[in-house]
Amino acid sequence: MSLRARLTLLYTSLLGGILLLFCVAVYLIISFLLIAQVDLALQQAFEEIRADTVVEAVGNMEVLSLPSLDLTGSVYAQAWDRGGHLQSKNYPGGFIRSFDPLGLQSSVPVFRSIDIEDLHLRVLSVPLVLGNRPIGTLQLATGLVVVDRTLNVLVTVLLMGSVIAMAITGVVGWLTTRRALAPLEAVTQTALQITRADDLSRRISYQGSPDDEVGQLIHAFNQTLHRLENLFNTQRRFLADVGHELRTPLTVIKGNVDLMQRIGSFDEESLTSIENEVDRLIRMVGNLLLLAQAESGKLPLDIRLIELDTLVLEVLNQMSVLASEKVMMRLGEIDQVLVCGDRDRIKQVLVNLVGNAINYTPSGGVVTIGLGKADDQSRLTIHNTGPGIPSEDLPHVFERFYRGEKSRTRSRDGKGFGLGLSIAYWIVHNHGGRLEVESTEGTGTTFSVWLPLAGDDCQAN
Repeated sequence: MSLRARLTLLYTSLLGGILLLFCVAVYLIISFLLIAQVDLALQQAFEEIRADTVVEAVGNMEVLSLPSLDLTGSVYAQAWDRGGHLQSKNYPGGFIRSFDPLGLQSSVPVFRSIDIEDLHLRVLSVPLVLGNRPIGTLQLATGLVVVDRTLNVLVTVLLMGSVIAMAITGVVGWLTTRRALAPLEAVTQTALQITRADDLSRRISYQGSPDDEVGQLIHAFNQTLHRLENLFNTQRRFLADVGHELRTPLTVIKGNVDLMQRIGSFDEESLTSIENEVDRLIRMVGNLLLLAQAESGKLPLDIRLIELDTLVLEVLNQMSVLASEKVMMRLGEIDQVLVCGDRDRIKQVLVNLVGNAINYTPSGGVVTIGLGKADDQSRLTIHNTGPGIPSEDLPHVFERFYRGEKSRTRSRDGKGFGLGLSIAYWIVHNHGGRLEVESTEGTGTTFSVWLPLAGDDCQAN
């Protein structure tokens, strides 16, 4: 059964249950009110009869004279003595049985509904007392034909009204749910079209309120499609870049192998080239595995207390050798900073950022490293002078294998694979920090590493 049919059935059943309770309540209330009116009429008739009744008694009741039928309308009366003998009645005919045999035994006035042959009567039985001595019972009866007909008509009206209401509710519910679920059908059709055509650029339009449940669902679905499209495009670019990066070292290796096969001997230079390219492939594969761990949040970290200022000085001394006389390494303002993290991973980030700054700084340029505090965060900056990064490239610098045409070129040592910044970004992210970049073309670039300051619970080395 479809969701539309289930919702319609649910609404109709719920309304049917409510109408059933309502109909029962209305029937009971109307029945009670009608019977109460009949009982009141019997009570008033009893008062009239009692005022006009003559009792002659010598020991027991012998003669009881009732008023004529005209005085009491449709109320019929019987007077019974203590022995159960009919003493008087106010209606013609030969009916001499008691209207209510059980009522003759009652010592208090009692109302009862009685069926006699094909008649439905309401009977009031009232004990008669002369002085302190009971002398008999007076029974008054009236037909309930009008009451029964009224209740039958009421039942018919209620049933027909309930059926009509449920039918209207079913039709309206079916149409309403069809309109409400129409966007869901659009979601289904869009998903099927995406599956058939592999087109993640499709989006679902919705004319209703964006704040209702369907609007939120469609918004979430469109966001998911947008993210999937970005991930798919990124993955496609990644595969293309990996293929491109692998092709170069493999081509070099194959060329050197072919050369040695042709000359029939081992060439030292070719073997060195092959070894360098193999090392290059090993580094790239290792970086890919490390990046996969970082992105999945499963990067193994040895969390310890780190003197970040000491680590900065250590990296500065080591990278000064790489800079040689080409680039001037400068230490900016530096503060004593303690952070909690994996020392080797943080050092990897610093080496990568400083190495990039050196590689992309022209001869005679300056690379400046600074360290400070801002509230509960430490800020490490690496600034280099040079051409800078174009504004259109800035949002992509942390993507894998990304290189802008103007500012990112392969380093001459062959170690740049477009993975360093991605790895640095995820290492910082897994330490609860963030990595930012600011750049102005023709002026230079600044990378900022923000890390939380160490707390009292951080374990020292």
